[in-house]
Amino acid sequence: MRDEKTYHGACFCGDVQLTVSGEPEAMGYCHCEDCRHWSAGPVNAFTLWKPDAVEVVQGTDKLGIYQKTPASLRKWCRSCGGHVLTEHPELGLVDVYAAIIPDLSFKPALHVHYQDAVLRIADGLTKMRDVPAEMGGTGETLDE
Repeated sequence: MRDEKTYHGACFCGDVQLTVSGEPEAMGYCHCEDCRHWSAGPVNAFTLWKPDAVEVVQGTDKLGIYQKTPASLRKWCRSCGGHVLTEHPELGLVDVYAAIIPDLSFKPALHVHYQDAVLRIADGLTKMRDVPAEMGGTGETLDE
């Protein structure tokens, strides 16, 4: 077994706690309408992990689940309403919201669904029209 860094995260009240191990597959910002509405903000900071790197270690029974589309299974704490993660079964990835992993050094590499942005961010990162081609998108980039 290799030596992997483990990060701890929790919902707003701490009833649901999780660990993520290793390093995320990707980090960035999503501007799609679903993420904006779900997060109640103009943009969502994501960290994508392989499912076996994510473990809910406390409060599994407190997790609420909502599935608007087959692409996303969103989970939140039923005690405080704090958002915890979104499973993306079609991609084989889990988005653990960057804000709930305080010790992870968030290093975003790109913006996805930038065509839907309501808050333009001039940070020099790649701006994708939707998502990278290897994730089923067009791979088209947009100007900042």
